[in-house]
Amino acid sequence: QVQLVESGGGLVQAGGSLRLTCAASGLTISSYVMGWFRQAQGKEREFVATVSRRGINTDYADSVKGRFTISRDNAKNTVALQMNSLKPEDTAVYYCAAGKMVASSIHAGEYDYWGQGTQVTVSS
Repeated sequence: QVQLVESGGGLVQAGGSLRLTCAASGLTISSYVMGWFRQAQGKEREFVATVSRRGINTDYADSVKGRFTISRDNAKNTVALQMNSLKPEDTAVYYCAAGKMVASSIHAGEYDYWGQGTQVTVSS
């Protein structure tokens, strides 16, 4: 059974940092593109960051470029999202996703597996 389990969310003041981690079981992430998405209350799920299978290529939403960094450790079967200079508008539930596609993607519909999400709240 495939499981993606996010951790590291919480409450932080604006300007602070958090590091989210996604631990995978039931699949080997080296065979998958990995991504992070988020969904704020009352809004649609949106793309945050993605990393290719070997970690060579990354892509970010414009709203997080320069502040967030996605990384993966295929040996540990984990993917991380380092979030710096957090803003209140970053408040959302953050989801980890795994996709079998060849190239990394910003489109949620291309991902095959999803975690349950972790809440990130940034206070002003």
